[in-house]
Amino acid sequence: MSQPPQPGEPEGQVPGSGTPQGQPYQQPYPQSYPQQQGWYGPPQPPPSNKTALWVGLGVLGLVVVVAVVAITGFVAPGFFLSDSKSDGAVASPSSSSAPTSSVPETAPSSSVRIPADRVPVPKRTTPLADPSECAYPASTGGEVPKKATPPASGPTPASGTTAVTIKTTVGDIRLTLDSALAPCTVANFLSLARQGYYDSTPCHRLATSGLQMLQCGDPAGTGTGGPGYTIPDEVFPEIKYGRGILAMAKTQAPNSGGSQFFMVFGDAELPPEYTVFGSISDAGLQVLDKVARGGVDESQGVGDGTGAPRIPVTFQSVAIG
Repeated sequence: MSQPPQPGEPEGQVPGSGTPQGQPYQQPYPQSYPQQQGWYGPPQPPPSNKTALWVGLGVLGLVVVVAVVAITGFVAPGFFLSDSKSDGAVASPSSSSAPTSSVPETAPSSSVRIPADRVPVPKRTTPLADPSECAYPASTGGEVPKKATPPASGPTPASGTTAVTIKTTVGDIRLTLDSALAPCTVANFLSLARQGYYDSTPCHRLATSGLQMLQCGDPAGTGTGGPGYTIPDEVFPEIKYGRGILAMAKTQAPNSGGSQFFMVFGDAELPPEYTVFGSISDAGLQVLDKVARGGVDESQGVGDGTGAPRIPVTFQSVAIG
């Protein structure tokens, strides 16, 4: 009956012997010589006297050769210089013969095709009354992750533009809001911005094929949240969507918008049912292009090819003016 290994003895050895079972015992060489096959394997042996003799003769021969070459070089200085007619090219010390390359911060996705041309901002053929009447009734459904105070109902300016800069974690996105297009929507967006509603809000949905847009404005980041009230639809038949357009998101029900909006950076074949209330600057579109080329995380989507952007986008603040 075998005994358990004693302290300090590895398993698989005969107890008390320090020898692996089934293997002949070998006295380890001193550790000053490198072990080539493990502690119990044969190490590289020290050089023999005959080997040392041959090494000594080799060193002596090398010394003689070096001396001859040195003397030759002293007598004929051109011996050490390369022939100017030689076929071998010598690289300049100030340049490198190895090519260099740079890697972009985010490798573009070859599957994303973004049109270069902007679409014109739509115009109403018949201007709205200025001022226009606006109302913001309380919402009856949906999530309210961050409640906001609605703008004052009543007469609202329906002319003029307002510049807005959204500071995000991937760069600034500058917008131009147009009250002549959608006075109630513009008033609502500016009110939410002044309340800090959009601060620390993620953009939760990116689409890069067919419909090319980034959707933002839900503090919960789920796409179901709103401010606790709704705004009216402000649409007209001439609305066209495309690169550079800023529009409100909504449910299938009419007048169901609130805080969520989408920024179009490419193609967008949509019916004129989503309120257009401004445009995106060229620099802002470049930020969106970068996010789009980063790709979509469809694991967080709903199976329609859209989902959270792989490059996370979070609003830090919204500045007016």
